[in-house]
Amino acid sequence: MKRRAPATFRELTGLMHTLRAPGGCPWDAAQTHKTLLKYLREESKEVERAVRRGDHDNLKEELGDVLLQVLFHAELAAEAGRFTITDVMTVLRDKLLRRHPHVFSPIKEKLTPAQVHAQWKRIKAAEKAKKPFRTV
Repeated sequence: MKRRAPATFRELTGLMHTLRAPGGCPWDAAQTHKTLLKYLREESKEVERAVRRGDHDNLKEELGDVLLQVLFHAELAAEAGRFTITDVMTVLRDKLLRRHPHVFSPIKEKLTPAQVHAQWKRIKAAEKAKKPFRTV
């Protein structure tokens, strides 16, 4: 299986930008973070159903629909000058690195899945305690 994500991802972000731009899709242009929430919930439930059924073809499609929601929200945020999809990916990358010290730190620890989960929760709680409360 070839991995062409970077080019395909750039194409997807370009499509999303075009859909929201003048001359694009009026429905897409009219959406807000709040109007999109019901679609994010719907698509997440459809992913869950596909997983429970073991329907990998449908899972692939539904994961694409969830990704569309992520791209949509990131495009809205970029238009408002708040953040971009690159910022979202950078935050995620940094979070994965921080919350997996047993993999990415110089000292590798052998942990059980339960220990990894407990470590993740501890690190997450410590991170949340340092952040002030913010709203969207």
